[in-house]
Amino acid sequence: MNNKRRLGRGLEALLGRDEGGFDPDSFDGGEMLHIAVDQIDPNPFQPRREFDAAEIASLADSLRQHGMLQPVIVRPLGDRYQLIAGERRLRASIEAQLHEVPARVMDLDDQRVSELAMVENLQREDLNALEKALAFRDYLARHGGTQEELAGRLGIDRATIANLIRLLDLPSEVQEMVRAKAITQGHARALLGLDAEEARIAAARRVISDSLSVRQTEALVATGEPTPTKPRIRKDAAEPDSTPSGGKAPHVVELEQHLRERFAAPVLIKFKGGERGQFVIDFLNREEFDRIASMMRG
Repeated sequence: MNNKRRLGRGLEALLGRDEGGFDPDSFDGGEMLHIAVDQIDPNPFQPRREFDAAEIASLADSLRQHGMLQPVIVRPLGDRYQLIAGERRLRASIEAQLHEVPARVMDLDDQRVSELAMVENLQREDLNALEKALAFRDYLARHGGTQEELAGRLGIDRATIANLIRLLDLPSEVQEMVRAKAITQGHARALLGLDAEEARIAAARRVISDSLSVRQTEALVATGEPTPTKPRIRKDAAEPDSTPSGGKAPHVVELEQHLRERFAAPVLIKFKGGERGQFVIDFLNREEFDRIASMMRG
C-alpha cells in the first residue's frame, strides 16, 4: 500500500468518514477525553474564514437536545489543547453553553494538522474557492513540496489545486465578487484569460450586470463579446476559425477552455491568417513546464 492511499484513508477515518475505522498506520493513537471548552484554542490552519451564524445556532440547538455525538479532534499544546477538526461543533458547543465536549487527543505535527483542516473543509460546498486557494498556497509556502505531492496527500486532482491557486492572481475587487458569490469559480477562472487588471475588473462587472453564464464569459474574454446563441455557419474556408469581426468562433473558444482545464494553465489559440496559427501554453516555473511537458508526452 503506498503512502498516498494510507494517508488518505487515515484522514478519512479520523474524520469519521471511513467505516473501516481509524488507520493506526497513518497516525499515532489517541485517547478519548472530555475537555472544558475554554481549554481548547482555535486551529491556526483553519481554511474557513467565515462561519454561518444561523447554521451554528441550529447546531447549538441540536447539541442542547442530544449532546455531541461525534468528538472534536485536538492535540496537546502546553497545558492547553489546540483544535484540529470540528470547529463548527466547538463554536456551537460554546453557543449552547456546554462546559465540556468529548475530544480525541492526537499527537500530530503542524503539517498533518494543516492537512486535516483542509480535508475536513474541502467537501463542504459553502467553503468558497478563495478560502481553498489560500489554504493550498499557505500549506505549500509553510511545508514546501509540489502541488502534485499535496494533491496526492489530500487525495484530490492536482489540476484542482493549480486552478484554485491561480484565482489568487485576480484583482482584489474580483476576488471579493467570488467571496460574495456574485460570480462563480468558473467565471473567475475564465477572467484569468485577460492580462490587464483593469480588463479583468471590467469583464467581471459585465458578468454581473449582464448575468452572463460561464460559457458566455469565456467568449467575452476571447472575443470581446459573449457567446452567440447559435454558432456561425462557416462561409470562407480561408478563415475557418474566426468570426467576421475578427474574434474567435465558439468552437475555438470551447477548445481553449478545454485545454486550460486539461493542462491547468493559460492556453491561447492564435490565428495568423489563412489556416495558419499557434497554440500558446503559459507556464509559471520549471515545475509547471515539466508537468505540462510530461502530459504532452503522455
